[in-house]
Amino acid sequence: MKTIEFNKNLRTRFLIPVLMLVLAVGFTACDNDDDDMMPEETNTIADIAIANPDFSVLVEALTKANLVGAVSDKGAQLTVFAPTNDAFNALLSDLGAGSLNDVPTETLKSILLYHVIGSKAMSGDLETGYYPTLSTFSNNPMDVYVSVNNGVSINSNTMVTAADIEADNGVIHVVDHVILPPSVVNLAIDNPNFSILVSAVVKAGLADALSAAGPFTVFAPTNDAFEALFQELGVSGIADLTAEQLTPILLYHVVQGNVLSTDLSNGEVGTLSGSKTVSVDLSSGVKINDSNVIAADIQGANGVIHVIDKVLLPQ
Repeated sequence: MKTIEFNKNLRTRFLIPVLMLVLAVGFTACDNDDDDMMPEETNTIADIAIANPDFSVLVEALTKANLVGAVSDKGAQLTVFAPTNDAFNALLSDLGAGSLNDVPTETLKSILLYHVIGSKAMSGDLETGYYPTLSTFSNNPMDVYVSVNNGVSINSNTMVTAADIEADNGVIHVVDHVILPPSVVNLAIDNPNFSILVSAVVKAGLADALSAAGPFTVFAPTNDAFEALFQELGVSGIADLTAEQLTPILLYHVVQGNVLSTDLSNGEVGTLSGSKTVSVDLSSGVKINDSNVIAADIQGANGVIHVIDKVLLPQ
């Protein structure tokens, strides 16, 4: 009997550790399975917007335009200028719209993509100038004008109110207005280097015509180009020129169509100034008559601007 009792005790002594080992392995396996089933935590631009109640209208707009996936893409690196709810409500009021449901989906998509640059740019990386957005016209990225002179402003009337909210797939800068894709007129208005051109267009009564559907290609003289013209003409400024004098000059800078620099070829191109043409010379850079194109392909919502260093005068 003692021998039997001894064998039972021996089996018990060996069985208990074995059972404990089996249970431990089982629990470990379960823990690993649970870890595998846990969703990966993300902090994408979409996650940040969804978590912030001040962006609820933005999230609604992204959902309607089917763009939530685009700002959730962890493989992307984006810069998003994110309008607040107040910014969207102001836009809806300006449009006379009751809600986002009154805005066509394609229009909304174009507006939202105009707030996105296809690379990550912290506020300290931004410089004054044009940046291509993900919104397009005639398959060409529309440009947004960024100024860093007094804070960071977008297209002259929109301010960055909070910057550098980093995400897994880029960065958010909060803005106080919804930024609308600009016409060629608004592109000029937004850039202080075109202030004299804008004054001339307004005085000639051409702002509405050049804000129409177009498309237009504008060879846009800078302020320095106009100052040189004033000196040549012996006048002090736009005030000394009549609308009748300005109109044929300004229309001589406009070509029908969305003509990119890559579409230009040597020869004569018709303008909106009657039957008058400008001469394109690509032998050394890009010359329009005797002016040089110093910046090209600034894309707007109804055409494109090429910046020139001299005012063109029709013969």
